[in-house]
Amino acid sequence: MQLNDTAAIVSGGASGLGAATALALAEQGAAVYAIDLPGSIEQAPQVPGVAYLAADVTDEEQVRSAVATASEGAPLRTVVNCAGIGPSARILGRKGVHDLALYAKIVQINLVGSFTVLALASEAIAATEPDENGQRGVIVNTASIAAYDGQIGQVAYASSKGGIVGMTLPAARDLAQYGIRVCTIAPGIVNTPMLATVSEEFRAGLAAGVPFPQRLCEPSEYAKLVTMIVDHDYLNGETIRMDGALRMAPR
Repeated sequence: MQLNDTAAIVSGGASGLGAATALALAEQGAAVYAIDLPGSIEQAPQVPGVAYLAADVTDEEQVRSAVATASEGAPLRTVVNCAGIGPSARILGRKGVHDLALYAKIVQINLVGSFTVLALASEAIAATEPDENGQRGVIVNTASIAAYDGQIGQVAYASSKGGIVGMTLPAARDLAQYGIRVCTIAPGIVNTPMLATVSEEFRAGLAAGVPFPQRLCEPSEYAKLVTMIVDHDYLNGETIRMDGALRMAPR
């Protein structure tokens, strides 16, 4: 599927994986609408072809409004879900049982938020005219290798990302009749702003655990895989691990 002269939505598009993806899609000719929280948008870089829309992925009406704005011009063809959070906590820790509200919040943002964007955007994509091959669009969700190898303290995060992996195939099957593909990327350890606060020694230790290439993944590599999925019309219903063959240890 071609990106030129189409519209794209990237949730969490103001930083990290989302910002890199928004840039990559814009460079290929898409009019990109980056959805994020107002505070994140204030710090986002100005990128030609990228417009920022303030919206909380857990708020249905805000997402509906963002999708409507993104659908006003060129046909909406691409949606990438990058919005998410990753606090850690053990089921039983020094301060007692895992905060149940925190567990629900992580699942609400990472999993329910991704589904909300997917569902409302797919409604808009389904209303567009298909291309000569019957295609209308592609949706790419973001899981994590924690969906498979969740570490100690990642029970909520791993649950949310496991849910994204689990919904990939049925979502692809649900939306096949509309010419919409659905895929998921499960990244390993990515050099995002979340890692900016840790020491170089700690980052080097993380990189040393990756079989090959023995380094952290860059957000641009995630973005490159997104564009490859968009371009590859036969990729559908698949979760792709992008982790340098890393399998996470318990801690």
